[in-house]
Amino acid sequence: MDDKKKLKVKIFDKEYSLLVENEEIAAELAKYVNEVMEETQNELRGQPTETISIIASLNIAYDLFVEKNKFREFSIQATDKIKKIKLLLNNSSSSSDHP
Repeated sequence: MDDKKKLKVKIFDKEYSLLVENEEIAAELAKYVNEVMEETQNELRGQPTETISIIASLNIAYDLFVEKNKFREFSIQATDKIKKIKLLLNNSSSSSDHP
């Protein structure tokens, strides 16, 4: 069964109809994209909509890239800590096995 719902969003003064699974998340994403577009327009007064769209897309991609790298770094650190804990637990249990 298809659980997608139709949602109308407004981004940069244009209305779009989307088929979405989660209306709340889709509305939040559309709001975020619209905010980035408006911020970009304010920074690049007089530029064509296509330029604003491309720069806004690059800004959003940059945000995603930063977050992915933060997650990757966090994941590496967490894996290292887990390995150290396992090593400590193994050393602790092997020393208690032999008095």
